[in-house]
Amino acid sequence: MDKKHQKLTTGTTSFDVVLGFDMETDIGSYTPFYNGVQLGTPLLLEVLKKQDVQATFFWTGHAATNNLDIVLQVKEAGHETGCHGLFHETLGDEIFPLPNNMPILFEEVEGRIIKATNIVKEVSGLQPSSFRCPRLWGSTKVVQVLEKLGYIADASFPLYFYGSPFVPYHPSEENWTQPGNMKILEIPNFCDLTMKSKDEYNRDRDQWPLFRTKSAKFLMEKVDKFISFVQSHGKRPVLCFYLHPWEFYPMPKGAINFGECNVKPLSFIVKNCGPNALMQFDILCSLLKECGGRFITAKELAEEYKY
Repeated sequence: MDKKHQKLTTGTTSFDVVLGFDMETDIGSYTPFYNGVQLGTPLLLEVLKKQDVQATFFWTGHAATNNLDIVLQVKEAGHETGCHGLFHETLGDEIFPLPNNMPILFEEVEGRIIKATNIVKEVSGLQPSSFRCPRLWGSTKVVQVLEKLGYIADASFPLYFYGSPFVPYHPSEENWTQPGNMKILEIPNFCDLTMKSKDEYNRDRDQWPLFRTKSAKFLMEKVDKFISFVQSHGKRPVLCFYLHPWEFYPMPKGAINFGECNVKPLSFIVKNCGPNALMQFDILCSLLKECGGRFITAKELAEEYKY
């Protein structure tokens, strides 16, 4: 960490906030639609403008290609344009099994990230500096490729699963989940590390999607616990959030027909998507500010952590 960031630990703000939005098809991998990107993103941008905060938007190559107008809206609003892979697919290590959704072959990872990066650059006119794997399923191979391509930030680390490190770190070339000497900054997505998990994958410790299924105030209880935990170890907390544009536009609650099958998301996946999510997100931003949070993009954070 450089001297600039060391000074921030004793400054007026007590923690950093990285808002990351994964720009993908509605409900993740379960539909081919972009209602969230097209209709939810403009509403989201209004809240971000009202709150006067900057965020990082991680685009899949497919989402960028099919939503040129929204890519430019996000860019013109002053937010960071990042990359989220080529499609909403598993690029890294599989944490838990999903039917008919096998990880990309090891040999394919680099080519797909290169393709996605080039698409985002071509559509936005910007070279992406920050990346996030779909589902937060990253890997050592992924960070090796990202470093090779010049990325300086990766916000893929699912803290709920690995448990540590709980602050941003430069990963090892041999094991992306451990600190090392790589230049790229790995930014953990925060969770409640103080609770005893009842899930085999620790998913109940995670932050998502509590802001809309419960409330912003409920999520702030998790935020407070995380901040206290990190500060008790003498570190500056970084709250990295992962959110989606489809959460800010009403999603279908029943079965979605695809001809050969119906897909019905579990109730919590689409609960309160739309106006309620927008309201709670607005409240969340206000509460984070009141507690001393400093909003920063993934790229800006990585620049502060440079060797």
